[in-house]
Amino acid sequence: MTGGQKTAAKPAAGDDGVRRIPPRQPGSLGRLQDLIENATTQKVIAGLIALNAVTLGLETSETAMAAAGELLYLADRILLSIFTAEILAKLVVYRSRIHKDPWNVFDILVIGIAWMPATGGLSVLRALRILRVLRLISAVPSMRRVVTALLRAIPGMGSIVALLALVYYVFSVMATKLFGASFPEWFGTIGASAYSLFQIMTLESWSMGIVRPVMEVYPLAWAFFVPFILVTSFTVLNLFIGIIVDAMQSQHQAEADELVAAEDEARAADTRKILAELQALRVEVAELKRRD
Repeated sequence: MTGGQKTAAKPAAGDDGVRRIPPRQPGSLGRLQDLIENATTQKVIAGLIALNAVTLGLETSETAMAAAGELLYLADRILLSIFTAEILAKLVVYRSRIHKDPWNVFDILVIGIAWMPATGGLSVLRALRILRVLRLISAVPSMRRVVTALLRAIPGMGSIVALLALVYYVFSVMATKLFGASFPEWFGTIGASAYSLFQIMTLESWSMGIVRPVMEVYPLAWAFFVPFILVTSFTVLNLFIGIIVDAMQSQHQAEADELVAAEDEARAADTRKILAELQALRVEVAELKRRD
Protein backbone atom coordinates (compact mmCIF):
# COMPACT_ATOMS: atom_id res chain seq x y z
CA MET A 1 0.00 0.00 0.00
CA THR A 2 2.81 2.39 0.85
CA GLY A 3 4.60 1.87 -2.45
CA GLY A 4 1.41 2.41 -4.40
CA GLN A 5 0.66 5.67 -2.66
CA LYS A 6 4.14 7.03 -3.26
CA THR A 7 4.04 6.02 -6.89
CA ALA A 8 0.79 7.86 -7.35
CA ALA A 9 2.12 10.98 -5.71
CA LYS A 10 5.40 11.28 -7.59
CA PRO A 11 4.14 12.25 -11.07
CA ALA A 12 2.45 15.39 -9.81
CA ALA A 13 5.29 16.34 -7.50
CA GLY A 14 8.13 15.77 -9.95
CA ASP A 15 6.50 17.56 -12.84
CA ASP A 16 6.89 21.14 -14.05
CA GLY A 17 4.34 22.96 -11.94
CA VAL A 18 1.85 23.23 -14.84
CA ARG A 19 1.06 19.72 -15.97
CA ARG A 20 -1.23 17.89 -13.56
CA ILE A 21 -2.13 14.23 -14.03
CA PRO A 22 -5.90 13.84 -13.50
CA PRO A 23 -7.36 11.17 -11.19
CA ARG A 24 -7.31 7.65 -12.59
CA GLN A 25 -10.39 6.67 -14.60
CA PRO A 26 -12.20 3.40 -13.83
CA GLY A 27 -12.22 0.28 -16.00
CA SER A 28 -10.87 0.29 -19.55
CA LEU A 29 -10.43 4.07 -19.48
CA GLY A 30 -8.15 3.63 -16.49
CA ARG A 31 -6.01 1.11 -18.36
CA LEU A 32 -5.83 3.47 -21.34
CA GLN A 33 -4.88 6.32 -19.01
CA ASP A 34 -2.14 4.19 -17.45
CA LEU A 35 -0.77 3.51 -20.94
CA ILE A 36 -0.80 7.21 -21.87
CA GLU A 37 0.83 8.37 -18.64
CA ASN A 38 3.33 5.52 -18.45
CA ALA A 39 6.94 6.74 -18.35
CA THR A 40 7.95 4.27 -21.08
CA THR A 41 5.18 5.53 -23.35
CA GLN A 42 6.32 9.12 -22.84
CA LYS A 43 9.90 8.16 -23.70
CA VAL A 44 8.74 6.37 -26.85
CA ILE A 45 6.71 9.43 -27.91
CA ALA A 46 9.71 11.68 -27.29
CA GLY A 47 11.88 9.36 -29.40
CA LEU A 48 9.34 9.38 -32.23
CA ILE A 49 9.19 13.17 -32.15
CA ALA A 50 12.98 13.30 -32.44
CA LEU A 51 12.80 10.84 -35.34
CA ASN A 52 10.15 13.00 -37.00
CA ALA A 53 12.47 15.99 -36.65
CA VAL A 54 15.11 14.06 -38.61
CA THR A 55 12.69 13.05 -41.37
CA LEU A 56 11.36 16.60 -41.74
CA GLY A 57 14.93 17.88 -41.95
CA LEU A 58 15.82 15.32 -44.64
CA GLU A 59 12.85 16.52 -46.69
CA THR A 60 14.74 19.79 -47.24
CA SER A 61 17.60 17.89 -48.90
CA GLU A 62 17.25 17.34 -52.65
CA THR A 63 19.66 14.40 -52.45
CA ALA A 64 17.67 12.68 -49.69
CA MET A 65 14.35 13.30 -51.48
CA ALA A 66 15.74 11.89 -54.72
CA ALA A 67 17.01 8.78 -52.95
CA ALA A 68 14.13 8.08 -50.52
CA GLY A 69 11.46 10.72 -50.97
CA GLU A 70 8.53 8.30 -50.89
CA LEU A 71 9.93 6.54 -47.82
CA LEU A 72 10.34 9.84 -45.98
CA TYR A 73 6.79 10.85 -46.84
CA LEU A 74 5.47 7.47 -45.66
CA ALA A 75 7.42 7.74 -42.40
CA ASP A 76 6.03 11.23 -41.87
CA ARG A 77 2.45 9.98 -42.35
CA ILE A 78 2.97 7.04 -39.99
CA LEU A 79 4.48 9.24 -37.28
CA LEU A 80 1.73 11.80 -37.66
CA SER A 81 -0.86 9.03 -37.32
CA ILE A 82 0.79 7.83 -34.11
CA PHE A 83 0.77 11.34 -32.66
CA THR A 84 -2.86 11.77 -33.68
CA ALA A 85 -3.78 8.48 -32.03
CA GLU A 86 -2.11 9.68 -28.83
CA ILE A 87 -4.11 12.93 -28.91
CA LEU A 88 -7.36 11.04 -29.56
CA ALA A 89 -6.61 8.71 -26.65
CA LYS A 90 -6.13 11.72 -24.39
CA LEU A 91 -9.43 13.19 -25.61
CA VAL A 92 -11.17 9.93 -24.78
CA VAL A 93 -9.61 9.67 -21.31
CA TYR A 94 -9.60 13.31 -20.17
CA ARG A 95 -12.62 14.57 -22.18
CA SER A 96 -13.66 18.03 -20.97
CA ARG A 97 -10.67 18.22 -18.61
CA ILE A 98 -8.08 18.07 -21.37
CA HIS A 99 -7.94 21.86 -21.68
CA LYS A 100 -6.89 22.17 -18.02
CA ASP A 101 -3.40 21.10 -19.05
CA PRO A 102 -2.04 23.82 -21.40
CA TRP A 103 0.50 21.35 -22.81
CA ASN A 104 -2.33 19.17 -24.10
CA VAL A 105 -3.83 22.21 -25.83
CA PHE A 106 -0.43 22.97 -27.35
CA ASP A 107 -0.12 19.38 -28.64
CA ILE A 108 -3.61 19.51 -30.19
CA LEU A 109 -2.85 22.77 -32.01
CA VAL A 110 0.47 21.48 -33.38
CA ILE A 111 -1.04 18.20 -34.61
CA GLY A 112 -4.07 20.03 -36.01
CA ILE A 113 -1.82 22.28 -38.10
CA ALA A 114 0.00 19.20 -39.43
CA TRP A 115 -3.29 17.76 -40.76
CA MET A 116 -4.35 20.92 -42.59
CA PRO A 117 -4.06 20.59 -46.41
CA ALA A 118 -0.85 22.24 -47.62
CA THR A 119 -2.19 23.22 -51.03
CA GLY A 120 -3.05 26.48 -52.74
CA GLY A 121 -3.03 29.44 -50.38
CA LEU A 122 -2.27 27.09 -47.49
CA SER A 123 1.00 25.84 -48.96
CA VAL A 124 2.87 27.78 -46.29
CA LEU A 125 1.54 25.22 -43.80
CA ARG A 126 4.02 22.66 -45.16
CA ALA A 127 6.77 24.70 -43.54
CA LEU A 128 4.79 24.76 -40.29
CA ARG A 129 4.92 20.97 -40.04
CA ILE A 130 8.25 21.36 -38.28
CA LEU A 131 6.27 22.77 -35.34
CA ARG A 132 5.58 19.12 -34.48
CA VAL A 133 9.15 18.96 -33.20
CA LEU A 134 8.19 21.47 -30.50
CA ARG A 135 6.15 18.69 -28.92
CA LEU A 136 9.45 17.58 -27.42
CA ILE A 137 8.90 20.43 -24.96
CA SER A 138 5.71 18.84 -23.68
CA ALA A 139 7.17 15.33 -23.80
CA VAL A 140 10.35 16.06 -21.82
CA PRO A 141 9.75 17.22 -18.21
CA SER A 142 13.04 19.14 -17.96
CA MET A 143 12.12 21.21 -21.02
CA ARG A 144 8.66 21.88 -19.60
CA ARG A 145 10.25 23.18 -16.40
CA VAL A 146 12.47 25.61 -18.32
CA VAL A 147 9.57 26.92 -20.43
CA THR A 148 7.35 27.26 -17.36
CA ALA A 149 10.05 29.25 -15.57
CA LEU A 150 10.44 31.54 -18.58
CA LEU A 151 6.70 32.15 -18.76
CA ARG A 152 6.57 32.94 -15.06
CA ALA A 153 9.43 35.42 -15.49
CA ILE A 154 7.55 37.46 -18.11
CA PRO A 155 5.49 39.59 -15.66
CA GLY A 156 8.65 40.57 -13.79
CA MET A 157 10.25 41.71 -17.02
CA GLY A 158 7.66 44.44 -17.59
CA SER A 159 9.41 47.10 -15.51
CA ILE A 160 12.76 46.25 -17.09
CA VAL A 161 11.29 46.53 -20.59
CA ALA A 162 9.83 49.91 -19.66
CA LEU A 163 13.21 51.03 -18.29
CA LEU A 164 15.00 49.83 -21.43
CA ALA A 165 12.46 51.60 -23.66
CA LEU A 166 12.99 54.84 -21.71
CA VAL A 167 16.78 54.53 -22.02
CA TYR A 168 16.46 53.85 -25.75
CA TYR A 169 14.21 56.83 -26.30
CA VAL A 170 16.51 59.21 -24.44
CA PHE A 171 19.64 58.00 -26.21
CA SER A 172 17.87 57.93 -29.60
CA VAL A 173 16.83 61.57 -29.28
CA MET A 174 20.33 62.54 -28.18
CA ALA A 175 21.97 60.58 -31.02
CA THR A 176 19.65 62.14 -33.60
CA LYS A 177 20.49 65.64 -32.42
CA LEU A 178 24.22 64.98 -32.04
CA PHE A 179 25.03 62.87 -35.11
CA GLY A 180 22.01 63.08 -37.42
CA ALA A 181 23.35 65.88 -39.58
CA SER A 182 26.59 64.10 -40.46
CA PHE A 183 25.26 60.50 -40.48
CA PRO A 184 21.61 60.63 -41.62
CA GLU A 185 21.61 56.94 -42.61
CA TRP A 186 22.37 55.86 -39.05
CA PHE A 187 21.00 58.73 -36.95
CA GLY A 188 18.83 60.82 -39.27
CA THR A 189 15.59 59.98 -37.44
CA ILE A 190 14.66 58.64 -34.03
CA GLY A 191 13.77 55.29 -35.64
CA ALA A 192 17.11 55.07 -37.46
CA SER A 193 18.94 56.04 -34.28
CA ALA A 194 17.07 53.39 -32.26
CA TYR A 195 17.97 50.71 -34.80
CA SER A 196 21.63 51.78 -34.88
CA LEU A 197 21.72 51.81 -31.08
CA PHE A 198 20.20 48.33 -31.03
CA GLN A 199 23.04 47.14 -33.27
CA ILE A 200 25.51 48.78 -30.91
CA MET A 201 23.84 47.17 -27.89
CA THR A 202 24.24 43.72 -29.46
CA LEU A 203 27.94 44.56 -29.99
CA GLU A 204 27.67 43.54 -33.65
CA SER A 205 30.22 45.61 -35.67
CA TRP A 206 29.60 48.46 -33.26
CA SER A 207 33.15 49.76 -33.12
CA MET A 208 34.51 49.55 -36.68
CA GLY A 209 31.07 49.68 -38.28
CA ILE A 210 29.52 52.70 -36.53
CA VAL A 211 31.40 54.25 -33.61
CA ARG A 212 34.83 54.76 -35.19
CA PRO A 213 33.42 56.40 -38.36
CA VAL A 214 31.40 58.72 -36.11
CA MET A 215 34.50 59.49 -34.01
CA GLU A 216 36.34 60.62 -37.13
CA VAL A 217 33.87 63.50 -37.29
CA TYR A 218 33.09 63.77 -33.58
CA PRO A 219 36.20 62.73 -31.59
CA LEU A 220 34.34 62.78 -28.27
CA ALA A 221 31.53 60.50 -29.53
CA TRP A 222 32.95 57.67 -27.39
CA ALA A 223 31.67 59.56 -24.33
CA PHE A 224 28.15 58.94 -25.66
CA PHE A 225 28.43 55.36 -26.92
CA VAL A 226 30.46 53.78 -24.10
CA PRO A 227 27.97 54.75 -21.34
CA PHE A 228 25.14 53.54 -23.57
CA ILE A 229 26.79 50.11 -23.94
CA LEU A 230 27.48 49.93 -20.21
CA VAL A 231 23.88 50.78 -19.34
CA THR A 232 22.20 48.48 -21.86
CA SER A 233 24.47 45.54 -22.64
CA PHE A 234 26.03 45.07 -19.21
CA THR A 235 23.35 46.32 -16.84
CA VAL A 236 19.78 46.19 -18.13
CA LEU A 237 20.21 42.92 -20.03
CA ASN A 238 21.77 41.31 -16.96
CA LEU A 239 18.62 42.25 -15.07
CA PHE A 240 16.69 40.06 -17.54
CA ILE A 241 19.04 37.18 -16.81
CA GLY A 242 18.66 37.74 -13.07
CA ILE A 243 14.86 37.58 -13.27
CA ILE A 244 14.95 34.39 -15.35
CA VAL A 245 17.40 32.72 -12.96
CA ASP A 246 15.26 33.74 -9.99
CA ALA A 247 12.15 32.33 -11.69
CA MET A 248 13.90 29.02 -12.36
CA GLN A 249 15.11 28.82 -8.76
CA SER A 250 11.58 29.53 -7.52
CA GLN A 251 10.28 26.82 -9.85
CA HIS A 252 12.80 24.33 -8.49
CA GLN A 253 11.94 25.25 -4.91
CA ALA A 254 8.22 24.88 -5.63
CA GLU A 255 8.83 21.40 -7.05
CA ALA A 256 10.87 20.42 -4.00
CA ASP A 257 8.15 21.69 -1.65
CA GLU A 258 5.50 19.84 -3.64
CA LEU A 259 7.51 16.62 -3.50
CA VAL A 260 7.94 16.94 0.28
CA ALA A 261 4.22 17.62 0.68
CA ALA A 262 3.35 14.56 -1.43
CA GLU A 263 5.68 12.35 0.61
CA ASP A 264 4.26 13.73 3.88
CA GLU A 265 0.75 13.02 2.63
CA ALA A 266 1.71 9.46 1.73
CA ARG A 267 3.29 8.90 5.15
CA ALA A 268 0.23 10.37 6.86
CA ALA A 269 -2.01 8.02 4.88
CA ASP A 270 0.16 5.06 5.88
CA THR A 271 0.01 6.16 9.51
CA ARG A 272 -3.77 6.43 9.41
CA LYS A 273 -4.02 2.98 7.89
CA ILE A 274 -1.72 1.48 10.53
CA LEU A 275 -3.72 3.13 13.32
CA ALA A 276 -6.95 1.84 11.82
CA GLU A 277 -5.52 -1.67 11.62
CA LEU A 278 -4.32 -1.45 15.25
CA GLN A 279 -7.72 -0.28 16.33
CA ALA A 280 -9.36 -3.17 14.50
CA LEU A 281 -6.86 -5.58 16.07
CA ARG A 282 -7.57 -4.16 19.51
CA VAL A 283 -11.29 -4.68 18.96
CA GLU A 284 -10.67 -8.28 17.88
CA VAL A 285 -8.49 -8.94 20.95
CA ALA A 286 -11.13 -7.46 23.22
CA GLU A 287 -13.77 -9.62 21.56
CA LEU A 288 -11.67 -12.75 22.08
CA LYS A 289 -11.14 -11.92 25.74
CA ARG A 290 -14.85 -11.41 26.22
CA ARG A 291 -15.58 -14.82 24.74
CA ASP A 292 -13.03 -16.47 27.03
